[in-house]
Amino acid sequence: MINRYDLIVVGSGAAGMMSAIVSARKGNKVLLLEKLPRIASKLKATGGGRCNLSNTLSNEDFMARFGRDGRFMQDALQVLNYKALTQFFKEIGVETHAPDGYRIFPTSHSSATIIEALEKEINKIGVTLICSQKVEHILEENGQVTGVKTSDAAYHAPHVVVATGGLGYPTLGAEGDGYHLAAELGHKITQLHPAMMPLKTKEEWVKNCRADTLAKVELRVDLPKHKKLRATGDLIFTNNGIRGPVILDFAREVTPLLKKYGEVPLLLNLTKGMNEDEIFKHLKNEAFKNPHAKTIEHIATLLPHAISQELCLLAGISPDEDYGKIAGASRDKLVKLLAWTPLRVIGHDGFKMAMITRGGIDLKEINPKTMQSKIVNGLYFCGEVMNLDGPCGGYNLQWSFASGALAGELH
Repeated sequence: MINRYDLIVVGSGAAGMMSAIVSARKGNKVLLLEKLPRIASKLKATGGGRCNLSNTLSNEDFMARFGRDGRFMQDALQVLNYKALTQFFKEIGVETHAPDGYRIFPTSHSSATIIEALEKEINKIGVTLICSQKVEHILEENGQVTGVKTSDAAYHAPHVVVATGGLGYPTLGAEGDGYHLAAELGHKITQLHPAMMPLKTKEEWVKNCRADTLAKVELRVDLPKHKKLRATGDLIFTNNGIRGPVILDFAREVTPLLKKYGEVPLLLNLTKGMNEDEIFKHLKNEAFKNPHAKTIEHIATLLPHAISQELCLLAGISPDEDYGKIAGASRDKLVKLLAWTPLRVIGHDGFKMAMITRGGIDLKEINPKTMQSKIVNGLYFCGEVMNLDGPCGGYNLQWSFASGALAGELH
């Protein structure tokens, strides 16, 4: 009968394409539906177009980076860990490498290479791909999936995989379709927050420090109940806040707090982990070597000039004053600021700048051994649509491919 399949996959991102390929390779008749005119729009933008596919961490270390829900991925990673993923891409004609020994990229460093290979494989193994088809409802009878309905057609299958992604990058088609489809069938959707994005600060002095990238910055949340939230990495000051790899990672912790408290105080160690005693001794030695140097010249041995100047001003010290002539209280204040610089996060640009979504379909309602719904038989989920997100470094793409592969098994 026309429009009848073994599996319908909704969404043609990394998770959806992998799910379709795995299922079709098992001999299933598979339909892949994409609401946009072309496949994999968000995948094309991944990693600035370089497509950081995965990383070389062990499964245990990989899961740990996702936090307390990380073990949900155990079965998916056993089906497709980073070694199996790179082997899969090799089989379909894509060579990969890890130039830094950690992050895995296609050797072309182009997401186009990945998309072209996946599309070629989809065509080769007979997956039916229909673009410009937005799924409006998942059809179900007596707790069993029977197919999907789009704006102008119905497609029938006993299995449906929802791989629609999150809310990040709405310009690339993200509208949260999967959340609506799942909720309509009784699934709980957790609170949704934008993640992996720059943050805006109340302090305006940051705009004077935009020229430099600071390595090994440690930052932590300065709220009583959230002191354990901290991260270390490269940071960049912007015209109205902070960005850089450490901020992209840490934003997933900050955006829920921002919604709750309205403002999130952070403390930043900009001096590669030096504490107050070490900073004080360093400046004392610098002053001993060059007693007539300006204060900013001593601070600039630790930090770029622009940041050194701003921290002097924050401490109420003239950057041009001799360090030896500074009053003890002012010197103490400067050392404290160098050890832990306070910043207050007050906002962000919402989902339009978010690479991923924090939150999604409640994991308690999904069987981690199969990715099948515990509520509706024959309904599967994979990728970002679920309430599981990780940091930068190939984590979220690996999870998408792995969960898509497991869902495609149709256990």
